[in-house]
Amino acid sequence: MGTNLIQSLQEIRDFRAAQGRRYPLWLILLLVIMGTISGCRSYYALEDFGARHYGAVSEQLGLTVTRLPSDTTFRRILQKLDFQALAQQFGQWVNSTFDTEPGEWVAMDGKSIRGTVTEPGTAYQNFVNMVSVYRHNQGIVLASQQFESKHNSELKVVQTMLEALQLEEVVFTLDALHCQKKY
Repeated sequence: MGTNLIQSLQEIRDFRAAQGRRYPLWLILLLVIMGTISGCRSYYALEDFGARHYGAVSEQLGLTVTRLPSDTTFRRILQKLDFQALAQQFGQWVNSTFDTEPGEWVAMDGKSIRGTVTEPGTAYQNFVNMVSVYRHNQGIVLASQQFESKHNSELKVVQTMLEALQLEEVVFTLDALHCQKKY
């Protein structure tokens, strides 16, 4: 078994200046992951999650802070965070923690992210997409990757992810988009 999630998150480079850091980056990212799993969909919801679970989180992690991050702290961190680094580190942790079983069903699907469209209604339209690999048996996302529609396609991203994951003896489910002869 590999590292635990906290050790994995500690390997992500902290981009902030040393002065004024109140919380370690790994703690903020851990709260984002736990809050998201619990249904938090906004910065304020993440702050509320931290306030409600302060006692248990502080006790389990041995924290010395008097409170957990505010919504503005979450916003500032997530706006500047290298999402690819987080996704890669999280994916490595998932792969080292959960074994894939032969015959397991794995879904791959791409979705465009609402609110990311630039130049709508033109031939130059661009938007951010997210491709995720989901393991049905354990109900976890094995990997995810974002891309811009102008710079890449779902077909190529899925092919790259399949090569990187190196999964064997599993059943993949994909959209009809991926049933093309030339790919």
